[in-house]
Amino acid sequence: MLRTLSTLSTLTNSSSSRLPRHLVIGAMALWSLLTLFGPMLAQSPRYHAFADQRTIHGLPHAMDVLSNLGFLVAGIAGLVALWRTRMVHVAPTARCMAAVFFAGLIGCFAGSSYYHLAPDDAALVWDRLAMCVPFAGILGLAVRLACGDDAAAWLAATAMLVCGIASTLIWQHGGNMLPWAVAQGSGMLALVGLAFVPRRSGGLHVHLGVVIGFYALAKVFELADAQVFALDFGLLSGHSAKHLLAAAAAWPVLHALGRLRVNAATAVSPNKGTMPVGNQQRR
Repeated sequence: MLRTLSTLSTLTNSSSSRLPRHLVIGAMALWSLLTLFGPMLAQSPRYHAFADQRTIHGLPHAMDVLSNLGFLVAGIAGLVALWRTRMVHVAPTARCMAAVFFAGLIGCFAGSSYYHLAPDDAALVWDRLAMCVPFAGILGLAVRLACGDDAAAWLAATAMLVCGIASTLIWQHGGNMLPWAVAQGSGMLALVGLAFVPRRSGGLHVHLGVVIGFYALAKVFELADAQVFALDFGLLSGHSAKHLLAAAAAWPVLHALGRLRVNAATAVSPNKGTMPVGNQQRR
């Protein structure tokens, strides 16, 4: 009986560890098929016509530019959090993927700010190329945390980066938006699938559902750019809110790093903040 239970447990763990690789391979196959044989999807001619056109103190499209500060704050906070946990054991691949994610957010600040200063197709290329980096980092991190497989994590991150960059270049030179849409969508579907994989004990515990929720909200606000701008009486457009929500998706990773550091400090000094018994007796 015990041998049977052990065998079932081994099979379950093996299937769980193979799932992320299957998700990555499936997503890459879907992207390749739709890129090669899918229909042409043109970008809307009004894509750059954002709702908030205000210039503030000489800064054009001010709120769409300034709202990118959320990416900068989240990226710097993440890199600082990683540095503060340098003495805490975190799997090297997970640490590297988190660093890629946070560094990518800083890149998003630069790329998106540059684009929104004067929105056009040429500047949009840099915005989308910058987005590929945090997408790759968070997907690789999710795979590593789900199955503990370093090779699968690097495969996922590399696949996301390659597909994202290739999709941007295909759009730039051919005008087809479909590969970019599929790269984003398949990456998000992979994250959703990984969110249902049981968490491994120890290490980081990132709530992928919260990450997905923030990204989903960001997409909703992006699509409702003008409607949000009208509803809040011109305070903030949907696109500006999208930047803030997308940056907030870093919070679960920041929270996981902070909790890991607190747990490690508690394990080293469980009686921190209390006076040793010997000192109490000498008083």
